[in-house]
Amino acid sequence: MASAALAGGHGDGNPAVKARQSHMTLYGHNLGVLGNMARGNIEYDAGAAQAAADNLVLLSQVSQRGYWAPETSNADLGDETRLLPALFEEGGFARAQEIGAQLSEAAVALAAVAGEGQAAIGPALGPVGQSCGTCHEAFRQPNN
Repeated sequence: MASAALAGGHGDGNPAVKARQSHMTLYGHNLGVLGNMARGNIEYDAGAAQAAADNLVLLSQVSQRGYWAPETSNADLGDETRLLPALFEEGGFARAQEIGAQLSEAAVALAAVAGEGQAAIGPALGPVGQSCGTCHEAFRQPNN
């Protein structure tokens, strides 16, 4: 909750929404580094790959408790967020926690091989992306 409270003084918008969107941006940045290395779009760099994978582990372990405040779905806030109300329905949080645990486990496995070469990244990146996709399918409004 502290992160959401601290974010509250910086412009318009719901602080919980801003905090979770910032967190997702950090996921995306680090996934982008790894994905581009895996596809050969950027040169493989063991240090950068390891740093990005380690960042994913850390991000997956940060408490997100304050990010998912009641009345912060798109049903409440419209276009400010793509969070579906399904998170707040029966079993929503339990499912999200389960997916989060899968993400954390996949990120740890990715970090274990990220420094071993370009060929190791792709197969280990798959389960991370699958966890992200599972959560997005359940709890995020698709782009229109």
